[in-house]
Amino acid sequence: MAYQNARGATRLINAFRYSMEGFRKCFKYEEAFRQEVFASLVMVPLAIWLGDNGIERALLVGSWLMVPIVELLNSAIEANVDRVGLERHKLSARAKDIASAAVFSSLVMASSVWALVLIPRWL
Repeated sequence: MAYQNARGATRLINAFRYSMEGFRKCFKYEEAFRQEVFASLVMVPLAIWLGDNGIERALLVGSWLMVPIVELLNSAIEANVDRVGLERHKLSARAKDIASAAVFSSLVMASSVWALVLIPRWL
C-alpha cells in the first residue's frame, strides 16, 4: 500500500484523502449508494425535525446512516469479487448475496427504529 510508512498528521491526511476518494468512487459507480445519499438529504433533516429529544434524533439519524455505511461495505465486497473474475461461481454469488442481505438488514433495522420511535405518537 502506498504511504504505509506515513506517521502522524501525514497518515491522517492520507487516510482522509483515501476515504473521500472511496466516497467519490462509490457515488460515481454505485446507483444504490447514490439513491441512499439523495434519500439522506430528506431523511436526516426529517429525523431531526421528528425527534422529540436528542436520543430520538440520534436513533433516527443513526439508524438511517447505517444504510449507506453498509452499502459502502456491500459495494466494496462486490467490487472485490468482480476483480477476481466475472465468471459465475457459487462462492462469488454467496459473497454478493450475503453483502446484499446486510444492506437489506440495515434497511429493516432503520425502518424498525423509525416505527418504534414514531408510531407511538399516533396511537
